[in-house]
Amino acid sequence: MSPACPCRGLRAAVAASVGLSEGPPGSARSGRLLRPPNPAPAAPGARLLRLPGSGTVRAANPERAGWSEALRAAVAELRAGAVVAVPTDTLYGLACSASCSAALGAVYRLKGRSEAKPLAVCLGRVADVYRYCHVRVPEGLLKDLLPGPVTLVMERSEELNKDLNPFTPLVGIRIPDHAFMQDLAQVFGGPLALTSANLSSQASSLNVEEFQDLWPQLSLVVDGGPIGDGQSPECRLGSTVVDLSVPGKFGIIRPGCALESTTAILQQKYGLLPSHGSCL
Repeated sequence: MSPACPCRGLRAAVAASVGLSEGPPGSARSGRLLRPPNPAPAAPGARLLRLPGSGTVRAANPERAGWSEALRAAVAELRAGAVVAVPTDTLYGLACSASCSAALGAVYRLKGRSEAKPLAVCLGRVADVYRYCHVRVPEGLLKDLLPGPVTLVMERSEELNKDLNPFTPLVGIRIPDHAFMQDLAQVFGGPLALTSANLSSQASSLNVEEFQDLWPQLSLVVDGGPIGDGQSPECRLGSTVVDLSVPGKFGIIRPGCALESTTAILQQKYGLLPSHGSCL
């Protein structure tokens, strides 16, 4: 079992203040399927909330109120089946409940994304991976790579909504190395679908102004400040996507921003071999 997070009290207080419960991983609340009768209409303009400080670390008093407000608002919108913009450790992303089929459809529509392209799943802690995936690698490997700028692709479990990537038995798992995203996933209590905050085929976003065209279709934009060095093309590569679905092997689906460190861990520490067709 993972050690208790020092910020668990804050998450619990935020959850209680909006009538939510973190709940155990297997609770009905954390895994419920939300099906609004109709997708929510596009809002005239998204609510913008700025995280205090740099946005990458949990706020200390007296700024904690701003952190809690953003966390509370994001959880409420996600519970309602909305799409929100969030900062991660690599890029700005669009998040929605992976259990809400209507919200998943909304993400594809507002990005203009092909429905044949999968959405990743964002979780709050390594222990959650075992609920949503059939894990065939050592736990130490997961803990060496997560949280971090990687997406690990494994065989999905029956716990995931069947409307999420119905064309593949695999799923990409993200645990961003970003305090707000970890708090958000843990307080929300279920899997979040996550993709980059940009129109398909356009450049990814390192600050909220870069995807302003999407704001009218979002319920909330959480501004965590600029991500990375906007002058470096490497900063827009996104996470490194690794296929771990074949025992003893790994495949690089997308090199991303952490290719060298990720492959070093997989090959040198765990002895995994590159699979045929890997883009190494």
